[in-house]
Amino acid sequence: MKQLFPEKQSLQLPDSDLIYFPNFLKFDVANTYFNTFKTTTPWQQDNIKVFGKVYPQPRLTALYGNNGKPYTYSNITMQPHPFTKALLAIKQKIEKETTAHFTSCLMNYYRDGNDSNGWHADNEKELGENPIIASITLGQERFFHLKHRKNKAMTYKLLLAHGSLLLMQGETQHHWLHQIPKTKKPIGERINLTFRVII
Repeated sequence: MKQLFPEKQSLQLPDSDLIYFPNFLKFDVANTYFNTFKTTTPWQQDNIKVFGKVYPQPRLTALYGNNGKPYTYSNITMQPHPFTKALLAIKQKIEKETTAHFTSCLMNYYRDGNDSNGWHADNEKELGENPIIASITLGQERFFHLKHRKNKAMTYKLLLAHGSLLLMQGETQHHWLHQIPKTKKPIGERINLTFRVII
């Protein structure tokens, strides 16, 4: 049976190294993973400070890892849970497409269109000089926005499909910001797995 989408696409954006795999996980496999992670993950909701005011983070999160190292972003420090069998299986599948050996996975649970992730770069020191981030989407497809740090007119929008993988590597985090914006459309739940190397 012919695939509806190509196996992988290199996004030709300046100052970046971005590869998108729309069909990384088969549909039924992705469904199973979504249901597993939704029901078995110890989700948490931390508070974040924005312009001096404290708000509940607009999504739920969980951190997993195999080296015991915490992850700190936006003044939030998370301690890792041990990798589950399901996360290890996905991690090993991703590693066949890269030269990386991921140590950690930050999971995000977007419950509806009100949940979001604002403009940021994954450039924390513990991720190294040129971080590699492998992002898996399960559930509701959401738009992933990118904008260049210096050239504000340079933007890009990608619809992340159920079962897809987006690899961000090289100097991408130095030159680009990204976000998952809110939407007023009635949409379903999305779980996002972001595999990283924490050094």
